[in-house]
Amino acid sequence: MRMRNKPWADDYIRDNSDIVPKNASSYKGEWKKLFANAQPLHVEIGTGKGQFIAGMGKQHPEYNFVGLELAKSVIVTAIEKVKTAEVENIRLVNADAQNITELFAENEVDKLYLNFSDPWPKNRHEKRRLTYKTFLEQYKQILVPNGEIVLKTDNQHLFEYSVVSFSKFGMELQEVTLDLHAMEDPLNVMTEYEEKFSGKGQPIYRCRAQFK
Repeated sequence: MRMRNKPWADDYIRDNSDIVPKNASSYKGEWKKLFANAQPLHVEIGTGKGQFIAGMGKQHPEYNFVGLELAKSVIVTAIEKVKTAEVENIRLVNADAQNITELFAENEVDKLYLNFSDPWPKNRHEKRRLTYKTFLEQYKQILVPNGEIVLKTDNQHLFEYSVVSFSKFGMELQEVTLDLHAMEDPLNVMTEYEEKFSGKGQPIYRCRAQFK
């Protein structure tokens, strides 16, 4: 679904540089300088409207979070969510994951979250999936040794593809859940999409995979 253009988005992002730092790539290797504490760094790719990262930041003050979101019309809502959460351990970046190694240095990130990523269902678009091997190569570079990826999706095909992709890459599967909400995980923080799809009775899939 195409998001409505918000002509004021650029100004709003610029006015909130405390949350969306300017020239994000200049912090490569030095992200901890943006936070009050040098805590483990967790990164969400595709932050959307920010419900997940705002919830995680509030639930886990012991971690620092960076959320990547390409759409300016969406990240402005995420900024509002972060403000409402009243936390200091979240920063947002207006960028995608195509060249994530330009944003984060080797072994700088402790955990990655892929929440309801575009499934790119057509075979010719396989290389665009965020769990394709070229993305995994970049993730392995920026993650600490034994770093973890947590994937959540409602798309069965993407989930199955990702589990196979992780395995082929030599990652260790820590968890493969076919119905996340049936587990009643008290620590699970839902995204906007997750609320929408689970409300319709669709199963939510979750996988945790660790680089060896």
